[in-house]
Amino acid sequence: MDLSFLAIQALNGLSSASSLFITACGLTLVFGVTRIVNFAHGSLYMIGAYTAATLVPRLLEFSFGPVTFWAGILASAIVVGLIGVLIEVLLLRRIYGAPELFQLLATFGVVLVVQDVTILIFGPEDILGPRAPGLRAPVEILGRRFPSYELVLIAAGPVVLGLVWLLLRRTRFGVLVRAATQDREMIAALGVNQALLFTGTLFLGAFLAGLGGALQIPRVSAHAGMDLSIIAEAFVVTVVGGMGSVPGAFLAAILIGQLQAFGILIFPKSTLVVVFLLMAVVLAVRPYGFFGRPEAIGGTHAVGVASRERSPFATLAALAVIGVLAALPLIGDAYVLKVATEILIFALFAFSLQLLIGVGGLVSFGHAAFFGLGAYGSALAVKWLALPMETAIPAGLLLAALGAALIGAFVVRLSGIYLAMMTLAAAQIVFAVAFQWVDVTGGDNGIVGVWPSAWASGPITYYLFTLAITAAVILLLMRVIDAPFGYALRAARDSTARAEAIGLHIRRHRWLAFTISGAAAGLAGGIYAFSRGSVDPTLLGIPTSVDALTMLLIGGIQTVTGPLVGAGVLHVLRDQIMPLTSLWRLVLGLSIIAIVLVFPRGIVGTLRAWREERA
Repeated sequence: MDLSFLAIQALNGLSSASSLFITACGLTLVFGVTRIVNFAHGSLYMIGAYTAATLVPRLLEFSFGPVTFWAGILASAIVVGLIGVLIEVLLLRRIYGAPELFQLLATFGVVLVVQDVTILIFGPEDILGPRAPGLRAPVEILGRRFPSYELVLIAAGPVVLGLVWLLLRRTRFGVLVRAATQDREMIAALGVNQALLFTGTLFLGAFLAGLGGALQIPRVSAHAGMDLSIIAEAFVVTVVGGMGSVPGAFLAAILIGQLQAFGILIFPKSTLVVVFLLMAVVLAVRPYGFFGRPEAIGGTHAVGVASRERSPFATLAALAVIGVLAALPLIGDAYVLKVATEILIFALFAFSLQLLIGVGGLVSFGHAAFFGLGAYGSALAVKWLALPMETAIPAGLLLAALGAALIGAFVVRLSGIYLAMMTLAAAQIVFAVAFQWVDVTGGDNGIVGVWPSAWASGPITYYLFTLAITAAVILLLMRVIDAPFGYALRAARDSTARAEAIGLHIRRHRWLAFTISGAAAGLAGGIYAFSRGSVDPTLLGIPTSVDALTMLLIGGIQTVTGPLVGAGVLHVLRDQIMPLTSLWRLVLGLSIIAIVLVFPRGIVGTLRAWREERA
C-alpha cells in the first residue's frame, strides 16, 4: 500500500465528504431554525439529481460548454428550492403548532409521496447525466489517475461553506437565522416575521439539498432510492457536527468521508455500521456533537399532551375493546385472525414505545433493536437450545431487556435529537451484527422453522394467546405509568432541573424506563417470530422503527387504545389498500399527511380532545 494509493483514497474521501456536506448543510440550517427533523431532505436531494439529469442534457443541446452545464446545475437547485417552499407553505406551515414528532411524521409522508411522483414524472429507469464539459479527462496524481470532476467536488464543499458563512454573518437574513438557531422564542417576541423566515430557510435548505443531488449526475445515475441512501448519512453529519452548526457539519463530513474511504480497507465488513459507530463514539464523548447545544425535541413540547388522571370511561372502554377482540374468533376466518394477531403484536410494540415518548419524553429512532432482539432471542433459543415456545419467548424477552439496559446506560446521558440518533446508531449496530454473523444468525437469510408449540399452532389459539399477553402487558405498563415511577418520569420530562432539585435520580429512572420498554418490545418480537415462523435482519432495520413510531403517532400518544388503532390503520393502508394500486407509496404518504392535518394529536388523542371540548 504505497503513498500514491493512500493519497488517492484520501482524495476519494474528501470528494464524498464535500458532496455529503453540501446536502447536510441544508438539513443543519433547517433544523436550527424550524426544529423540524426533516426526513424529506433526502427526497429533495433525489429531485435535484433527477432534475439535473433531465435538464442539463437539453440545455447542452443548444449550447455546449461549461457555462451551460453549471447554469443547468444551479437552475436544478433553484427548482428544488422552490419545491421546498411549496412544501413549507402547503404543509409545514399548517402544522408548526403541532407537536414536533407529528411534523416529523408529515415529512415522512412527503418522502413516500415524492418516491412515486418522481417515478411518474421521470420514469422507473435510472437516468445517467452528462459528463461535465472540460472535466472529462482524468488528471495524474503521484503516478495514478484521478477523475478531474472529483477535484471540482472537493473544492465545492469549502466554497459552499464560505458562501453560507458570508450569508449568515453579513446579511440580515443570516443574522435572523443565527438568532433563531439560538433562541427562536426571542425572535418571535421581537416581532420578526417567523413565517417568512421559515420559508426562506426552507428554500435555502432545499436549494442546498438539490445542489448536492445535481452535482452527482456526472458520477452516478439518478435513481429511485437515492433519498434513503443519503438521508441517514446526512443526519449523522448533522448530529455529529452539532445540530444547527454549519462548521460542525463540515468537520463531521470530512471525518465520515475519510473513515469510509479507509475503513473499508481496514475493516471490510464494517461498511454497514462504520458511520453509526462514529456517531455513537462522538455522542458518548460529546453529548451534543462537536459544536452543538442542548436541544429538546422530547418532553411535552414534543408530544404536546399533558399528564392527566385516567378516567373511569377510559378503563371501561379498554375493557370493552378487549371483550370485542376476544369475540373475534366467532366471526373471523383464519386470515382475519392472522391479520388481527399481527395488529395486536405491533400494538404491543408501539405501546412499549409509549412509555418512552409519551411518559418519559425520550424519543427513540431505534426501537426496532429491542423488537428484533426479542425475535432473534426466541429463534436462537429454538435453533441452538431446542427450547419450546413457552421458554423461548421469555429467553427473547431477557435478551431484549439486557440489550435495552446496555443501550440505555449510554443514551440516558443524552437528550432530544441526540438521544434519538444514539438509539438509531445502536439499532444499526445490532442490525449489522445480525446481518454479518452468518454462522449464528443466518445472515440475510435469517432463521427459519420457529413454530409455536402444538397446543398453540392453530390460528384461533395463537390469536387468543397473543391477545392475552398483549392485554396483560399493556395493563401492566398502564400500572407502571400511573405509579410513582411514572410520575417521576413525567416530572423529568417536563423539567429536568426541577426534578433533580426535589431529589429524583433522573438517569436511573430513564434507564429503568428503557429497560422496561425494551423488554416489552422484545416480548412483542418473540411472539411475532413464532407467528411468522422465521426471523431476518429486517426486523432490526430502520423501517421497523419507523413503523412503531408511525403507529404510535397515528393512534395518539398517551392513549390506551391509540397504539392499537394506529397499528390497525397502518396495517389496513399497507396490506389491504396498497396492493390495489402500483402507487402504494403515494396513497400511504397522502394518507399519513391527511391524518396529521386532520388529527394533529393522533386519531384517538384528537377525538378525545374534541369530546372534552364539547363536554
